[in-house]
Amino acid sequence: MRSRKLFIGGRVRAIRSEHGLTQAGFAAKLGISTSYLNQIENNQRNVSASVLLALAETFSVDIASLSDQDTDRLLADVSEALADPVSGGAQPSLSDIKLVVQNAPSFARAFVALHQAMRRSGDQLAELDETLERSGAMSEPTPYEEVRDFFHYVDNYIHDLDMAGEALSRDLARSRGVSVKALADHIERRHRVRVVIGAGGEGDTGSGQASQSGLRRFDPVSRVLWLNPRSPSSTQAFQIACQIALIEHDGLIRSIIENARFRSADAGAICRIGLANYFAGAAILPYGEFSVSARELRHDLVLLADRFSTSLEQVAHRLSTLQRPGRKGVPFFFARVDKAGNITKRHSATKLQFARFGSACPLWNAHSAFETPNRIVRQLAETPDGVRYLCLATAVSKPSGGWRDPVQAYALALGCEVAHAGELVYADDLDLGRSEAFEPIGVSCRICERRDCHQRAVPPLKRRLLVDPNTRSTIPYGLE
Repeated sequence: MRSRKLFIGGRVRAIRSEHGLTQAGFAAKLGISTSYLNQIENNQRNVSASVLLALAETFSVDIASLSDQDTDRLLADVSEALADPVSGGAQPSLSDIKLVVQNAPSFARAFVALHQAMRRSGDQLAELDETLERSGAMSEPTPYEEVRDFFHYVDNYIHDLDMAGEALSRDLARSRGVSVKALADHIERRHRVRVVIGAGGEGDTGSGQASQSGLRRFDPVSRVLWLNPRSPSSTQAFQIACQIALIEHDGLIRSIIENARFRSADAGAICRIGLANYFAGAAILPYGEFSVSARELRHDLVLLADRFSTSLEQVAHRLSTLQRPGRKGVPFFFARVDKAGNITKRHSATKLQFARFGSACPLWNAHSAFETPNRIVRQLAETPDGVRYLCLATAVSKPSGGWRDPVQAYALALGCEVAHAGELVYADDLDLGRSEAFEPIGVSCRICERRDCHQRAVPPLKRRLLVDPNTRSTIPYGLE
């Protein structure tokens, strides 16, 4: 297989600027000509292996951090924004968009942010919501969207928290491993916090009845952490680890939030929860041990969940975060999808990027997973750009209490490019070499240009409609 050429002019230019060097001075340190460096910075030439080694040796640059995954991610975001009717005018070619993303990534991100603001403003006018209009809450990204994008662009990997979580796991492993009892003993010994599972004492809501709908409640005055007795032990352990993060690593979490420069305090508060969750995942599924087990068990989700006494969602989510420089795992995409097709969690270390607006492609197996609960559904899929994937999906439900209490139901989706499929047990009996085995899927109907999709919900924005009243196909129009 031919290796992909690496065009990272923007990254190289940023490294040079950080060291305050001219092109001539930077080129001399790399051992190349100034004209060659100029071509690299303008993405007219790809970066050779010798230049990558020189960057690593001379400027202590982690070569793994120079991948073009960020470019793929940003390219998908800009393409989707340009496909929106609010952008108007002629659509640039893919090659033109690549030039902008590669040569001016800061401009491309600013454009995506501007498009998001336009969408929110349009939604505000369409809904005629007087309360939102007075508060101006839709004039900039919602706090949730800000935090989602933060994790998206750091590749869903927070190094310092990951190392801290692994250190806690290592410390607990010296006694009896990462269990509810071990975590409860740790938080009581280190922070004088008593863990109460179920009703009683400080765990009561005040009415004599303990709430069964929440997962965790901490009272900083009495130093009591209440956990829902109906939660499985994996959830209870995860929630204790979250509280440990909030107490033990408060300074680190504050620093990460400050460096993120969120627009609002609400976004910082939401990110704080997300970072605590990240730490919990890293503590319960420590990077080194988990990544080794993942390869040993060939990424069998059920066996991994059994080995670490965790849920399938915790395992699937953790697999998508194995992006530690120098020790990266299989690049996965991960998403959590509700029955309406809304993506409530998303991350992709692959070329597949999820749409920000609208529902996911109806041909994706994440939807069919609801038809066969408690089973892992497989799908070989091909996106319009010709990239092929092995997709896994399974439906999950989370009862929260008794008969009258609501039940959460959603599908977990996990997948990788077929180049890595051999490392997954799920690919053993699949014919990866037969083109007909791959189903055509898209990102969303709005930006998918497939002409013959029988499940198309809306026309693609980049193609003109051909409407003939005397002809009726699966959909009531043709595409130019």
